[in-house]
Amino acid sequence: MSENAMGSTMVEEQFAGGDRARALARDFAAHRRKSGALPVAWLERTMRSVGLEVYTQSFSRKLPFPDETHERYMVSGTNVYGILRAPRAASTESLVLTVPCGSDSTNSQAVGLLLALAAHFRGQIYWAKDIIFLVTEHDLLGTEAWLEAYHDVNVTGMQSSPLQGRAGAIQAAVALELSSDMVTSLDVAVEGLNGQLPNLDLLNLFQTFCQKGGLLCTLQGKLQPQDWTSLDGPLQGLQMLLLMVLRQASGRPHGSHGLFLRYRVEALTLRGINSFRQYKYDLVAVGKALEGMFRKLNHLLERLHQSFFLYLLPALSRFVSIGLYMPAAGFLLLVLGLKALELWMQLHEAGVGLEPGGSPGPSVPLPPAQGVGLASLVAPLLISQAMGLALYVLPVLGQHVAAQHFPVAEAEAVVLTLLAIYAAGLALPHNTHRVVSTQAPDRGWMVLKLVALIYLALQLGCIVLTNFSLGFLLAATMVPTAALAKPHGSRTLYAVLLVLTSPAATLFGSLFLWRELQEAPLSLAEGWQLFLAALAQGVLEHHTYGALLFPLLSLGLYPCWLLFWNVLFWK
Repeated sequence: MSENAMGSTMVEEQFAGGDRARALARDFAAHRRKSGALPVAWLERTMRSVGLEVYTQSFSRKLPFPDETHERYMVSGTNVYGILRAPRAASTESLVLTVPCGSDSTNSQAVGLLLALAAHFRGQIYWAKDIIFLVTEHDLLGTEAWLEAYHDVNVTGMQSSPLQGRAGAIQAAVALELSSDMVTSLDVAVEGLNGQLPNLDLLNLFQTFCQKGGLLCTLQGKLQPQDWTSLDGPLQGLQMLLLMVLRQASGRPHGSHGLFLRYRVEALTLRGINSFRQYKYDLVAVGKALEGMFRKLNHLLERLHQSFFLYLLPALSRFVSIGLYMPAAGFLLLVLGLKALELWMQLHEAGVGLEPGGSPGPSVPLPPAQGVGLASLVAPLLISQAMGLALYVLPVLGQHVAAQHFPVAEAEAVVLTLLAIYAAGLALPHNTHRVVSTQAPDRGWMVLKLVALIYLALQLGCIVLTNFSLGFLLAATMVPTAALAKPHGSRTLYAVLLVLTSPAATLFGSLFLWRELQEAPLSLAEGWQLFLAALAQGVLEHHTYGALLFPLLSLGLYPCWLLFWNVLFWK
């Protein structure tokens, strides 16, 4: 670890409240079944009994269209949180232990362990930071409502009551999900909203205490490679690295921790896995690992900053730093720059009227020097951008109209409208340049491709800097066909290649690759249904949490891809 204050040898874990955690989990589950919702009164009473300051927060959210995955549309709920005040410092800094409770899973064992840890922490005198014990309703929606209220912002249109109690600035957070009293391993999730990652020291801290307590820890649900000298170890590491790339590229928060990262709070999600492995661990072992992590985070004098924020993980014990993987994306973008330079030189030579034999001429015969007719580029540029704007705006705005005229639900109407606009873009733009000008057709498509190459390079460069995995996947698929696209030669082959490397096709293929790496391959029909569900979830998560994948593809990369489609069918 890079942070000196987080050495694990100075901490001796003392948590022994496994029986209490199990009893509290049973009580919570019973009250939840009885009330049919989060037992707010029971949680308040239990947290007060262990000596916490207890507060509640109510929230509500109307989703842009029904979420068929979780079967919800009008969502309202209550978050409950208790604050353990630090006896040795002012309330200027805090740590968070959160348990999300969704409608489909109660997560009762995690709630029981949270309350047992709160009782144990209350009896210690060494805390220098406040500790917030947070139980949220409706999974990520409750977490987003609480975070927005805590930081006094509203970025997603959430309606919530103001918080009555606050602690200090949140330094780190751990989200806990347990499916049973016994676990065979702890799986850690690091990918957050829009591909953000926590500081690597927090991940190293988790692994350190798992090793110290003998807990089996996994990444992407898979065990770490043991033998790196044989071929199996690197291949397994590559599989885990590709899984992380696909998860990060999706931009989805893979756990409640993903929303904390937006507010510069380092966070992880720990999931207890109960499989058929022989060795199992009870709640005491998990509680000791959490106690050790919080005690070491309690020693921090400043925010975690000394280790990496940008990395890829082939295993928990190994990482690939930004200095190693960024050149791969740089070389792909260099292809676009060199191709744009080649087109610019060809246009310049044609513009000064060089003879074909006087100097190295362009590969395509050019007419004598004429005006390029830049007006002919305005129509394809504007119409391509308008198609992207329609793809972004119309599916949600027109869902009710589509549902009234067709026998489909609102969520299905959104997806079908997306597909219809996407397909319509293939037919509309590529003849629009003819309504303005037909002069210098060769130089017309060359100028359009030059603009499209620069546009694509700028977009991919910005995406790579914020979400490397997404930028690299898009660059690896779009750059080769973008460089090859031209209105000469085999147009059918180029058209097939362009369609296969379009943003939608990349998403479709990524789903198959994802399930193949998880060793759960899809049939074509199952892949299509998963693709439709992914489209709906992408739009929903953008409007609900602020995920940027949908606007990036619809407002940026899809119009840019249409420009290359325009180039291919230039006449």
